[in-house]
Amino acid sequence: QVQLVESGGGLVQAGGSLRLSCAASGSIRSFNAMGWYRQAPGKQRELVADKTKGGDTAYADSVKGRFTISRDNAKNTVYLQMNSLKPEDTAVYYCRVSGTTTTFTYNYWGQGTQVTVSS
Repeated sequence: QVQLVESGGGLVQAGGSLRLSCAASGSIRSFNAMGWYRQAPGKQRELVADKTKGGDTAYADSVKGRFTISRDNAKNTVYLQMNSLKPEDTAVYYCRVSGTTTTFTYNYWGQGTQVTVSS
């Protein structure tokens, strides 16, 4: 089992910044991919940013140039620095870790943290 503990959400004005953190712990020592997704009311959950253990990153077009994902592999922690926030960034943000071991494939989600951007 894997536990994901997210922190850093909150309320911020448009143009402001927030930094999300997600610490993973449990039976898996390192994670192939760690990333962030978000879900706004009435919308499907979507990828925000993802980073592999090897350093490959992927971003949603809507956040490129404003958000930066990073990870500390020694701490099994992934971060999302969000700058120049817009009201349309308002959503519940979920941490996700995924990958494969020698014996199984895994996919775990955090409980979510609310990000609200006021105009």
